[in-house]
Amino acid sequence: MSESLTPVVTPEPNPDLAEILSELQSLREKVATLEEKLKLVSDIDRYSQLQEFLKAGNLQEADQETSRVILDAVNRNRDDLTPSDMKQLPCSILQVIDRLWRDYSNDRFGFSVQLRLYLEVGGSLDTLRSQNINILEKYGDRVGWRKNGQWQGDNYPNWDFSLSAPEGSFPAIWWKSPYGFKMATFCFMRLIECELVQ
Repeated sequence: MSESLTPVVTPEPNPDLAEILSELQSLREKVATLEEKLKLVSDIDRYSQLQEFLKAGNLQEADQETSRVILDAVNRNRDDLTPSDMKQLPCSILQVIDRLWRDYSNDRFGFSVQLRLYLEVGGSLDTLRSQNINILEKYGDRVGWRKNGQWQGDNYPNWDFSLSAPEGSFPAIWWKSPYGFKMATFCFMRLIECELVQ
């Protein structure tokens, strides 16, 4: 008696499975798109008040709002922000703030303007690494933060908060720190790392 051979049947791909995988990929793409839109809405919300102040020409309020946005981004208060926290500050935040200040001031104010002026008075990576106070003082003179050899931070409420203020003078309050010159050097180094050079 001979055994009959039964043909081996290869299962055909399950059309339902292929359809499910396709729908799953489509859902992943939709979720990614929604996440990007949510991030954009979050970013718009993050900068909307700053933009409103700048649009209205309220430079003092815009200056204070700039500081708030930065401190919120690193989840710190002014007094507990350390120079090493500057290394964690996302470049995208500095770039957006810079763009807003430049757009609403006809390129007179913003981080990239400040960095350019720092370099123009002789600043460099070497002067930042050595925390060269003479260069920082020249910079302070150039942007109006120093008058008659004295820093004007304590006189902040009386500053000129108009487009006629010295080029590069804003944002300003952000630079004031309990760490003094050390924080300024770390701020400039972060601006360089984030390629905010004009």
